[in-house]
Amino acid sequence: MKTKITVKSNKDLIVFAKKNRLKYKNSKPYPSLVIKNFFEKDFLSKVAKEFPDLSKMMTSTNYNNKNEVKFANNNRKIFGKNTKLLFQFINSNQFIKFMQILTSIDEILLPDDSLSGGGLHEIKNGGLLKIHTDFNKHPFKKLDRRLNVLIYLNKNWKQSYGGHLELWNKKMNKCVQKILPTFNTMVIFSTNDYTNHGHPNPLKCPKNTSRKSIATYYFSKGRPEEEILKIYKKNRTEFKNRAGINDDVLIKKEYIKNIFRNLKIYQSVKNFEKKYIRTGDSKKKRKIN
Repeated sequence: MKTKITVKSNKDLIVFAKKNRLKYKNSKPYPSLVIKNFFEKDFLSKVAKEFPDLSKMMTSTNYNNKNEVKFANNNRKIFGKNTKLLFQFINSNQFIKFMQILTSIDEILLPDDSLSGGGLHEIKNGGLLKIHTDFNKHPFKKLDRRLNVLIYLNKNWKQSYGGHLELWNKKMNKCVQKILPTFNTMVIFSTNDYTNHGHPNPLKCPKNTSRKSIATYYFSKGRPEEEILKIYKKNRTEFKNRAGINDDVLIKKEYIKNIFRNLKIYQSVKNFEKKYIRTGDSKKKRKIN
């Protein structure tokens, strides 16, 4: 690849991963690492320049409710040349080997070339994303979601704008980390049923700018049992109230449905539906490398 993407060689990436894996493992409130200037500045500047106004793209998804006000687009057809190179790199064997060592995950990590839930994310003035845990299974593959990688593209971003990525503890009574989404900041963190995160307060950036990020997720076949809730819930994003804030998020009550979801016959029917009936990406026969 002729374009210089990272500031580190393959050897340096392995050294960096080994040096920081204990830091990743011991990070609070859950395994994570914030890396500054991982990518070559000029390259990432080109990616930022290519980033479109997602509100004007027909293929964008517009989330506009109490829990989330944002835009997302995972249609590779709208990606610029350098953006495509970036996704190619972060789904490459080189980058995945780096993450495998850094995170000490035993199961083999797999990229998602369908970018389900990932791709380009944009939040404008007044937008937000309340604290949540992510869907824990791939939408149409029997794979467990294990890692999130977020890359921020926001130059000259001020503290007063807000938009911090907040990492909350398991009890949802304390924000343990706040990460400003500044240009060339990459955040890698484990994702399971207890890794609460988001940016819950309305963005205060000028109306002519926005909070832009690249998002991609990684999966494995199986995961440690202690990472999942025992009750069989619907595979979706779970928004959560912050302690001390009444009615912070809209929570869909599904007590009866959750009882049925815990039954094997229900799970079998849903698995049949995903495999043989569900439309969308599965119909396009997209593959996970």
